[in-house]
Amino acid sequence: VQQLVESGGGSVQAGGSLRLSCVASLRPSVMAWFRVPPGKEREGVAAISVSGRDTIYTDSVKGRFIISRDNIKNILYLQMNNVTPEDTATYYCAADRVSVWHPTLREEHYPDWGQGTQVTVTS
Repeated sequence: VQQLVESGGGSVQAGGSLRLSCVASLRPSVMAWFRVPPGKEREGVAAISVSGRDTIYTDSVKGRFIISRDNIKNILYLQMNNVTPEDTATYYCAADRVSVWHPTLREEHYPDWGQGTQVTVTS
């Protein structure tokens, strides 16, 4: 089972930036970021292949968020730019157990999860 530990959350003003990190314990696999906004269900934000060359994003963050990874350090990142109050959520790092790329943000494809980090965007 992959151990995942997120960090980097906090409070930021609308229009600002924040970078989330997720340290993984095992060898690289397909990974993703999800979020749970207050009072809403979990939604996929972005996913990335093992090589880092392939990515997908949910429409609401395209052009603002960037998912990336450092396979030497085993760290997954989410660079959040031009944030809005609608980005307020608990953000979770998730990992598949395979290395084959599958462009999906369906949570059932990611069996391993971190504990989450809170992001609050103030207007």
